[in-house]
Amino acid sequence: MTGWKSYILFLLILLICIPSAYGCTTFVVTGNASEDGSVFVGHSNDGFGSGLIYNRIREDMVSFRHVPAKDHPEKATRPVVYDPNSGGEFLGEAPSSDTQTIVLGEIPEVNHTYAYITGSYGMINEHQLMTGECTDYAKIHPGAEKGKRIFYSSELSNIALERCTKAKDAVLLIGNLIETYGYYGTGETLIFADPSDAWVIEMCGGTPDGTGGYWAAEQIQQGEIFVAANEFRIRELSADNPSQIYSENLDKDAEKMGWWNRTDGTLDWTKTFGIGEYSHPYYSQARVWRIFDRLAPSLGLSPYVEGPFSKVYPFSIKPDKLVNITTALSIYRDHYEGTVFDLTVPPAGGPFGDPYRVWGQFDLHDAPYEGELKPGSWSRPISTDPCGYSYICQGRSTLPDPIGGVCWLGLSSPSETCYVPFYAGIYHLPLPYVHGSHWEFDLNTAFWPYELMQNYARLMYSYMSPEIKAEQERIEGAAIAKQSDIEAEALERYKVNERSSREYLTAYTNETAMNALHDWKALMGRMIVTYRNGNYNDVQNHTISNIGYPAWWNEYARYQYGPRVYDMEGLNETPGVRYVGEVANITGNPITYIRDHQT
Repeated sequence: MTGWKSYILFLLILLICIPSAYGCTTFVVTGNASEDGSVFVGHSNDGFGSGLIYNRIREDMVSFRHVPAKDHPEKATRPVVYDPNSGGEFLGEAPSSDTQTIVLGEIPEVNHTYAYITGSYGMINEHQLMTGECTDYAKIHPGAEKGKRIFYSSELSNIALERCTKAKDAVLLIGNLIETYGYYGTGETLIFADPSDAWVIEMCGGTPDGTGGYWAAEQIQQGEIFVAANEFRIRELSADNPSQIYSENLDKDAEKMGWWNRTDGTLDWTKTFGIGEYSHPYYSQARVWRIFDRLAPSLGLSPYVEGPFSKVYPFSIKPDKLVNITTALSIYRDHYEGTVFDLTVPPAGGPFGDPYRVWGQFDLHDAPYEGELKPGSWSRPISTDPCGYSYICQGRSTLPDPIGGVCWLGLSSPSETCYVPFYAGIYHLPLPYVHGSHWEFDLNTAFWPYELMQNYARLMYSYMSPEIKAEQERIEGAAIAKQSDIEAEALERYKVNERSSREYLTAYTNETAMNALHDWKALMGRMIVTYRNGNYNDVQNHTISNIGYPAWWNEYARYQYGPRVYDMEGLNETPGVRYVGEVANITGNPITYIRDHQT
């Protein structure tokens, strides 16, 4: 076997090496779909492991960087760093450690780069260009190779924020970089939005000669909402569609690879270059359905689909009600409650409705294959426990860029976090957001206070979750209520001196974030004291109430077969004993009574 066929075989082997730590949900709400004209872009970073944060590899992806604006000399170059969290192996000398920074190549630098906030991917820049991301399975995930394939989506998102102010410009830049310098790693979906426009660009590698890559982009129409969740979402491509842009070699290469034939009709990007959902059926499409169904229930969308490439869910939808910031912050706080995929229901949700699961070997983010039938699977929720962080960016054309752009950022699982505002015009981040690791418990970082809460809440979720939500509403509600006053003051300062306005927003952002951390630690302390030992410990009145298990759980756990009689053998030999939930006053043989009255 020679030529491109052997190359393809090699790349398919690399597909087996994809890490198990991928899985994100991303969305955009266009301005005409929101209550006040805001554009919202959301991203949940549902993964862990070593990865790129700005220009260095970090052992864990729960820290952030504010990259300042810079002027660059003529002929300066920008290094492009390998991302070990890309799903593409580095085809070179093996790195000496998981955090070794490997430069794959360099590209010409521009004269000036913009300030922006970044984590595992770019988030928002000082000109209100916002971005969100999710990983997708493509047919081929090529490895990174110096001089041949140097770009993954993480660096592409950062460079777009460094160089662009408009969503369409970001899409065109990324397409050009892919074609010029090559793409490695998994398939990817990136959303880019500015206060007046929104685009989604999807990409992957696997060209016949191993250079360049594939990409397709589509504009989200005004008044609509787009969602992606670990599966390509762009479908039929047409040169006559003014809302689409894509690489010129798509159809020719797809034919050459045997993925598509002109007799099949219009090229379907998702079906031609993707392999479907992650892990198991409904892993991706259920999240798209859930968000669409929450925001536009009048569409009556079914939660069920016929296969991985279903067209039941449109590319984008109009919401029944215009979306405000409170609704936008709630989108990620969902475990399919009240639906066919509800994770809180018994028995798997346990006695207190725990929406999270202990992941097993069949829940890994592996690539499904035709004919595969796993022995079981859990629904993949929108708010998931491996989540490192999530955010909702807000952009507004009615305010200057440093004031109009806000990134509402939360650490750990969305349902148990608190979103706090980081303005686009700030000069730096508070220290707890700069440092953090899954591997080292440290309550002085932004990650661990929220992560500890998420884990502890699982012990008695139905009791603790309402108290967490109340604190979320208090802290986030206060920030939302103050937003207009803070921005009015920032605007007055901006008219006189932009730097003064930015310094004011930096101070406000840092104070708000630190106060939220302080309040969350206090809440964590209250939850530990109040629900320790499975009781309700009323701190104010110094009383202890027994909570106990619900009746259905006692029945399910065979509480009725516990040591309530001395003739345990007789009790265990009695089939179908029910839990009756009350004490019986009897005379005679208790086993006889149980057989007569409790079976």
